[in-house]
Amino acid sequence: MKSLRNIVALFVIAAAGWAMTGCNDTKSYAERLADETKYINAFLADQRVVGAVPEDSVFEVGPDAPYYRLDEDGNVYMQVLNAGDKDKKAKYNDLVYVRFTRYNLEAYDMEKYGDEDVPGFPGGEGNAEDVTYTEQFRYQNFSSSSSYQWGECIQVPLAFLGYGCEVNIVVRSANSRTDEIANVIPFLYNVRYYKSNI
Repeated sequence: MKSLRNIVALFVIAAAGWAMTGCNDTKSYAERLADETKYINAFLADQRVVGAVPEDSVFEVGPDAPYYRLDEDGNVYMQVLNAGDKDKKAKYNDLVYVRFTRYNLEAYDMEKYGDEDVPGFPGGEGNAEDVTYTEQFRYQNFSSSSSYQWGECIQVPLAFLGYGCEVNIVVRSANSRTDEIANVIPFLYNVRYYKSNI
């Protein structure tokens, strides 16, 4: 009986030591935010970056266009691949459909994954190739659950560009989908915007 108590006591001590070691491996929220900045900076270091939106809102367009910082804090950066139809711009409460692929910036590694299609990423996720998977929001109507869920970052390009536009957007977690903010994962989104006919 005494040896069983000793074994149990040793097990409890070992478990407590293991738990304490495990706690030391967990990063604080502040450390995860610092890592997020590091991942975003690593990606943008390989890009041309412009510190503000052009005053005339005329963006360079194409795969070699710069990433424009869209806010003072550097939470969202946008590269315009296609400016869309400037005569057809989004209006408040328009139902907007998006086709997107997103890439986790933590996985960005130009040397390991660089290729012509999507340099620096092992793969993405989203609905860009799956027409059965729809995503939508009501433009600037944040009382709509879909708009609230997506947040403002995904809608920002429509303030400058027309329907049919395609952009790459670098997004900090605090400005990403509301259900993912606590994960502190920055993403690069490739997004195309379409107006609903409904």
